[in-house]
Amino acid sequence: MRPDDANIAGNVHGGTVLKMIEEAGAIISTRHCNSGQGEPCVAALARVERTDFLSPMCIGEVANVSAEITYTSKHSVEVQVNVMSENILTGAKKVTNKATLWYVPLSLKNVNKVVEVPPIQYTHKEQEDEGRKRYEEQKLERLETKQRNGDVILPVINPEPHTVGYSQSSLIHLVGPSDCTLLGFVHGGVTMKLMDEVAGIVAARHCKTNIVTASVDAINFHEKIKKGSVITISGRMTFTSNKSMEIEVFVDADPFVDEPQERYRAVSAFFTYVSLSKEGKPLPVPQLLVSSQGWSWELTAFSWLSAIALLCCKHGSFQAACLLNTKYFPYLGFSCDALRASLSNKTSSLNYSVEKHRLEQASPSQAAGWVFVIPSG
Repeated sequence: MRPDDANIAGNVHGGTVLKMIEEAGAIISTRHCNSGQGEPCVAALARVERTDFLSPMCIGEVANVSAEITYTSKHSVEVQVNVMSENILTGAKKVTNKATLWYVPLSLKNVNKVVEVPPIQYTHKEQEDEGRKRYEEQKLERLETKQRNGDVILPVINPEPHTVGYSQSSLIHLVGPSDCTLLGFVHGGVTMKLMDEVAGIVAARHCKTNIVTASVDAINFHEKIKKGSVITISGRMTFTSNKSMEIEVFVDADPFVDEPQERYRAVSAFFTYVSLSKEGKPLPVPQLLVSSQGWSWELTAFSWLSAIALLCCKHGSFQAACLLNTKYFPYLGFSCDALRASLSNKTSSLNYSVEKHRLEQASPSQAAGWVFVIPSG
């Protein structure tokens, strides 16, 4: 690891690690998908499951990345990747990351064609059954994520410190040949590295300290990004606990000038960061202040599962995005569509409520947290 791989404190960027993980996954997936009798193809990243940064990596250490294919469906490949850092002076080794990635093979002749994946041999039937279960779960989660990809980040004039608008950031990048695969679309690792950079800026702006990536929730790649496209990577703070920050990041792509396709949402994810002192010790995180022109918010969240709702006001029209998991809506007594409908009218009265003891008695599997939206005055 070199100085340009790390931040000013010497900790390797989370995006650099994610890029190495994706490269390893792409190599082993592409190699496997071309091992059969099918047409030549290149594996494209579709999803990265939650990735925890177990231990920081520093300048001067050597990164050892290993990948293994653990499940194949007809059109996708699951890859498990482990990252280990080694201090070549002392010989000390430690595991820094474990990740699960999903790839789909795209034909070299037709980038829009997904080819079939050669099957792998499982050591026992349970291994295949468990892999199939993971496959079905990630497919469902990808669909749910794609359905709520209408959010946009709007500029805020003179934002207050520690609000969403104060730390939100965007980066615009022109996709060049060096960013792309043989088929002319962006490497997943390149996109993840840019996303981590934006998320890191948001975290640093919020707490004004050294920050490091702690984990990344599932990264979903909804659409391919072609060479020559202009991508906008946007990030905003969505939740803070005493020692961590959750940041939503998404990537929008503007295709070729001569193509009819309009801007589209290509990638979305949530990054978690922690604040560190000069000695590398965790620091308290300033709490996120959520407010918007005459409305006040009280956020109640649980340590095991955060919930956040963002209210945007522009031209007298309210938009709401509720990120609560849909399976908790019946328990909490409202639907996301109903909340959006009420907030679309500035004069609507919000009477959603839930008895306090219902939340206090709820188990982690039942309670996703509760957001109270209260008109001030």
